[in-house]
Amino acid sequence: MQQLSGHDVLEMQAQSPLLLDVREPWEFALAAIRVEGLRTLNIPMNEVPGRLNELNAAQPVVCICHHGMRSAQVVAFLERQGFDAAYNLAGGIQAWAEQVDASVQRY
Repeated sequence: MQQLSGHDVLEMQAQSPLLLDVREPWEFALAAIRVEGLRTLNIPMNEVPGRLNELNAAQPVVCICHHGMRSAQVVAFLERQGFDAAYNLAGGIQAWAEQVDASVQRY
């Protein structure tokens, strides 16, 4: 499984990765990663299989959750579905708030 730090995500902006937040809607409403020029999509982990058609296997996908555990499971699933450029945000949104953007609310 490919893991990225928050800084790695910023460095790959030119590749236009999709930021796939797999947390529940209430979590996403509390705190979300927003990067200018990148699309953020919230699909809760349990809904990803049924909404796979909303994702493009040719586009890099960075999966995000609170601490990196749910997103790691989604990355493993996406890899089995043929997504070669699926990445896990190591440490999740918590690490993002600590290392990249302190304005992101911690919970």
